[in-house]
Amino acid sequence: MSTDTLRRTAAPGRPATRARRARRGPGRNLVDLLLILGAAATSLPFFWMIFAALKPRSEATAVPPHLLPQEPTWEFVRTLFVDLDFGRYLANTIIVVAIGFVGLFFMAMAGYGFAKFEFRGKSIMFAAVLATMMIPVQVTMIPTYLILNAVGLTGTLVGIALPTLVSAFGIFLFRQFMSTIPDELLEAARLDGAGHGRTFVSIVLPMSGPILAVQAVLTFIAGWNSFLWPLILAGEQSKYTLSVGLALLNQQVATNPSLQMAGAAVMVVPIVVVFIFFQRYIVQGFTMSGLK
Repeated sequence: MSTDTLRRTAAPGRPATRARRARRGPGRNLVDLLLILGAAATSLPFFWMIFAALKPRSEATAVPPHLLPQEPTWEFVRTLFVDLDFGRYLANTIIVVAIGFVGLFFMAMAGYGFAKFEFRGKSIMFAAVLATMMIPVQVTMIPTYLILNAVGLTGTLVGIALPTLVSAFGIFLFRQFMSTIPDELLEAARLDGAGHGRTFVSIVLPMSGPILAVQAVLTFIAGWNSFLWPLILAGEQSKYTLSVGLALLNQQVATNPSLQMAGAAVMVVPIVVVFIFFQRYIVQGFTMSGLK
């Protein structure tokens, strides 16, 4: 077999790639150019925020403005964590998000029950769960506050995280994904002597990795960005989360754009990092659960 033949055999996708490139007309290139310009315009505010957080105050207020900092400094990030109380806000936010992750297990159990078990009133109960998604959060705030106040959880991080521990959308996602798990596999586990709990923990949960990743990201974003409920329930500044602290920062130092941008960057960058890291799992999870 000749060397050329070996090369063609080792790279079977090359002719197809060349053919696709040959079929790309000027219209397709124009679409690509428009998409690139749209992506650049969309991401410009994010990069402006990052660079503005590293600018001295004189550069941040300079006219005309420029994108890149001439003399970058970490002064304002240091001010957030040393002079202001952003270290405590960050710790409170991480605790709230960690408590929210406990809800993943409960939502997975509920989704498993709706997907794989038959019981009386199942359709009505699932419809009632879905119906709760149409109720605005503001409607349930006062009853939820009164319940938490009655059990002594107002002014605590547990009280801040508890109302969002389980969501109807999360149960719906788990139910859709777990409906695709073969019943024969679960039946084989039961024939081997596994009970419902062991089947769920040993078989269902490991197979639900993509949807767990999706719901973990959604839970992280919801807990990280939560503003109104922590503001109402926290009561004292020591229980504020990052979003509440950022709003407080805007009221205190309204004339320091570099400090405000540094606070916004501390708030946004972790979400972007988490989304980039789990992006592949998010697409896979939504696709396998039947949502696009």
